[in-house]
Amino acid sequence: MASTRLRLMGAHEIRILLGGITRQRVYQLTSRPTFPEPVADLSQGKVWLAADVEEWVATRRRPRRTAHRTDPAS
Repeated sequence: MASTRLRLMGAHEIRILLGGITRQRVYQLTSRPTFPEPVADLSQGKVWLAADVEEWVATRRRPRRTAHRTDPAS
């Protein structure tokens, strides 16, 4: 029988995924109605399916702006 591994994320993993944002910012984001529902609320905190969080991030992350170099001669 093949086993499937369940990938979960807690607040710490979300912080890492989003570049080391603060715990407060994670709380703000996960409290939004658009954020995926947690699959469990443990005594240690809420946990989400990693795929749900990754999809949420992918649909909301803005492309990084590239710095425009200006030619000092112009």
